[in-house]
Amino acid sequence: MPKTPIHLWIIGIVSLLWNAGGAMDYVMTKTNAADYLAAQPEARLLLLEGAPGWFSVTWAVGVWFSVFGSLLLLLRSRYAGSAFALSLLGLIGSSIYTYGMADGGSMLATAGTMAVVFTFAIPLILIALWLYARAMTKAGVLR
Repeated sequence: MPKTPIHLWIIGIVSLLWNAGGAMDYVMTKTNAADYLAAQPEARLLLLEGAPGWFSVTWAVGVWFSVFGSLLLLLRSRYAGSAFALSLLGLIGSSIYTYGMADGGSMLATAGTMAVVFTFAIPLILIALWLYARAMTKAGVLR
C-alpha cells in the first residue's frame, strides 16, 4: 500500500471542516435553534416550512454522507467515494425541491452574493471530493 500523501490529510481535514458547516446548519435548523433561525432569511424559512418529508430525507442524506465521506477519507477507506456519491444524490434530491418545485431561485435573487457563491460551491466541491476519493482508491491510497 502506498504511503499516505500529505494532500489526503489536507483535503480530508478541510473537507471535514467544510462539511461540518453543513451539518451545523442542518442540526440548528432541525432543532429549531431560535437565534440561528432568527438570522436566516424569511424566504428560506418559508421554503423549509413548506417542504415535504422527502426533502428532509434527501437533505439529511446530502449533509451526513458528506461528513461520513470526509471521515472515511481520513480513515483511508475506499468507501469515501461511495459516501460522497450518496451525498451527491441527496443534494440532487433536495435541489429538485428547492429549485424545481419551490421558489428557491427567487430566494437566491434576494439572498446576496455569498448565498449564490455557496449555492454553486456546494455541488462543485462535492463533485471534486467524489472524484478525488475515486482517484485515491484507484491509486491504492484508500483501502
